[in-house]
Amino acid sequence: MPAARADAWRGLTADARRWAAGKADRAAVERAFADIVVLEEFHAYPGARLMATLRDRLAAGSAEGFRNLAERVSQAVVTRSYKHDEGDWDVAESAADRMPDLGLPAHGSGGQHRPFFEMLLVSPHGGTRGAQQSAELRKLRRSEDAFIYETVPVGSFEDAICAAIMNPGIAAVTIYEGFDFASHHDAPVLRSVIAARGIDAADVDEGDLALGLASELKRLRPELDIYLLSDRKVESLAGHPQAGALRRVLYSVEEMLELHLSVLEGVAERFRTPFFDNLKHYATRPISTFHALPIARGKSVFKSDWIRDMGEFYGLNIFLAESSATTGGLDSLLEPTGNIKEAQEMAARAFGADRCFFVTNGTSTSNKMVHQAVVAPGEIVILDRNCHKSHHYGMVLGGAQPLYVEAFPMTEYSMYGAVPLASIKQALLDLKAEGRLDRVRMVDLTNCTFDGHIYNTRRVMEECLAIKPDLVFLWDEAWFGFARFSPVLRPRTAMGAAAAIEAWMHDPASVAAYETQQAELGENPSRETLLATRLIPDPRQIRLRVYQTNSTHKSMSSLRQGSMILVKDVDYHTVESQFREAVFTHASTSPNQQLIASLDIARRQMELEGYGLVMNAIEISLSIRREINSHPLISKYFKVLGAEEMVPASYRQSGFSDFLTPGTTWADQIRSMNEDEFCLDPTRMTLVCGTAGFDGTEFKKLLADDYDIQLNKTSRNSVLLQSNINNTRSDIAQLLRVLLDISNAIEKRLAEGGEAGRVAFFARVKSLMEDVPDLPDFSHFHDAFRGDAGEMTVEGDMRTAFFAAYDPAACEYVPLFGEECDRRLAEGPEMVSANFVIPYPPGFPIMVPGQVITHETIDFMRKLDVKEIHGFNREKGLRLIRIEAVTAKSAR
Repeated sequence: MPAARADAWRGLTADARRWAAGKADRAAVERAFADIVVLEEFHAYPGARLMATLRDRLAAGSAEGFRNLAERVSQAVVTRSYKHDEGDWDVAESAADRMPDLGLPAHGSGGQHRPFFEMLLVSPHGGTRGAQQSAELRKLRRSEDAFIYETVPVGSFEDAICAAIMNPGIAAVTIYEGFDFASHHDAPVLRSVIAARGIDAADVDEGDLALGLASELKRLRPELDIYLLSDRKVESLAGHPQAGALRRVLYSVEEMLELHLSVLEGVAERFRTPFFDNLKHYATRPISTFHALPIARGKSVFKSDWIRDMGEFYGLNIFLAESSATTGGLDSLLEPTGNIKEAQEMAARAFGADRCFFVTNGTSTSNKMVHQAVVAPGEIVILDRNCHKSHHYGMVLGGAQPLYVEAFPMTEYSMYGAVPLASIKQALLDLKAEGRLDRVRMVDLTNCTFDGHIYNTRRVMEECLAIKPDLVFLWDEAWFGFARFSPVLRPRTAMGAAAAIEAWMHDPASVAAYETQQAELGENPSRETLLATRLIPDPRQIRLRVYQTNSTHKSMSSLRQGSMILVKDVDYHTVESQFREAVFTHASTSPNQQLIASLDIARRQMELEGYGLVMNAIEISLSIRREINSHPLISKYFKVLGAEEMVPASYRQSGFSDFLTPGTTWADQIRSMNEDEFCLDPTRMTLVCGTAGFDGTEFKKLLADDYDIQLNKTSRNSVLLQSNINNTRSDIAQLLRVLLDISNAIEKRLAEGGEAGRVAFFARVKSLMEDVPDLPDFSHFHDAFRGDAGEMTVEGDMRTAFFAAYDPAACEYVPLFGEECDRRLAEGPEMVSANFVIPYPPGFPIMVPGQVITHETIDFMRKLDVKEIHGFNREKGLRLIRIEAVTAKSAR
């Protein structure tokens, strides 16, 4: 939307230039301006005066005057200079003609920059009364104010929702009672979005319209501070059940200063970064250090004849802000009691959790901490076999028994999707049938997956809780932390879904829904019936226990390895001591101060501008998809896969096909997010390169070496592009230029290579796109590592197998290629993996300790053409456990 707004202004100025040059008539300008007028009602800038001046010049036929002002406004919108340049707000063309003392946004005293934000002002007759209220608030500005803001006045419920959606600069909302529900605009798209969110005008109580709006705005953008001004009995209003969405209720007949100060205080609270602020102060103090960190204060660097360039490269502050002490105003990450504790509490609020823990050695460590804290040795964890290796190693370290469930395969692209809910329910029901449901402790899934598959987190948790009400859930959202700040994606996050379940549990209708379903199911429903039914848990029995790990550095402005653990666990008190031990086990006693500060800063940024940043990242990704797939030459050799290719139709119950399908609206996307079992994260784009004759690894290297374009994940015939809050439209242009260069080079090569060259090219494409190996499923653990496992499930004691391989006498090697491997597969004895084997790509363990190796796994490994396979020695072959040695040792 920010990009669309900028494009609209560029389009208007282009029309205005043609009009001024006599190359077009005024009609085109009038049409473009009419569209912009509606858009700008929901933004503070350009504001009523500038828009009225543009309208007057257009009506008077002043082509040159209109063009000059339109260009100036357009430049300010694109560069956002209006946030700090008072001149952008003035109608006058030159500084000499401007009226003094307008009270408009400006620098603070001495030219110091003050952050600028916008406040949505909802009141009856929004345009006229809102202008008066805005003028009153401007008069209250003082040079000592830390921030400066302008208002966006609207007069209806629908317009307020529209402004909150379209304007990412809004950081606060003030609501006066007495406004209308319906917008004066004909807005079918807006109304379809509102309807998709479950809002019906017929259901809105006019008497509580203000509170209803506050609740919906808070659901849409939870980071907003919302103030309600009423001339009713505010004491009783403040105690209303929906008043929880409000930061403060004010009596509207009182002076405006209280509102003004409250708004500034609310933004200041989010702006404050307890640890970073303290670290900046610490860096200014003349401290002598006698601790074990020579680099602190930078003397060993800047006084050196040999490493001074390091100091010049990084700057002085990074050394002044280093210390290994936890006193003198600093705090301990392992035992936080001061500013780190406060920073974590603020992050918990921002991300919708009850608790938050900062982790400075990555989400790999966060995952291991949760496993160690929550799961006891011998307990069962239902685990996606394709999840990050840290979960598997967490099982080894903690002694839990994994019950692997398989994601749906995407064989054509040599990757997996996500785990169908039916597979998870099947595992739980099998364990229940064997009388071992009590052994199950946790369900552990990746959301979203590396390739962008998003679970219906609420449905997964609700249906699993219907079978076992005290299940713990660990959602690895390493790549998805940013989603909290998108109203479209938030419901699919762990914390978003947990909040929805928590609210549902307290709704009296939840008990009725559960009891109705129980009556329909009867006393002993069959397994088939339970698998086919969308199960409703008993809200009276649920123990809501949700953990989310978040690689803050992967999608937000945190330094590398910055991670968070978010907790919403009603029984956290039962694992608190274990959690502390897990922190002591895995966290460094010398955590990096800059990492902690960056986590604090990342929270501040996302609370104050995350909505707009995420919106921009999504816009960029949709633009990339559209431009690549529609380009006449690039699309011959490259394609970004859509939802219909990444998610089977059986998991898209809404019928949603793709973001770029003609006629698709945001309402369709919201409906898909509400209904479908799996959705696709729009910011993660699978670019097929096999049709251009490149395997993923080869194409990744080409982009990095020849074009300075970096990316991470590859498959046999694709690479993964990610848009994030760091990307700009210039990045899109560079990517498209590079793909066009490569496409032109392919065209030239095919034209000059003759028939033999074309045959070779298409043979290469066929080998990459059609001759792909089948993806191997997990087989089973060897009986020696099954313990007391039942017959219906495949869990095993991976820890025992892992450490059995520490005895060299218990291991052997078998070459991957050769008669011995084939003979063992055909005749035995079974080959049992001694360790994890993880090829990159696809990046998940195709063998784990104790797993019986099958034909499917060997065939897959033999067809792999990747160089990086962790856990596999190409010279010696497969490292196996000699079962007879393990059993003999156990017998002793």
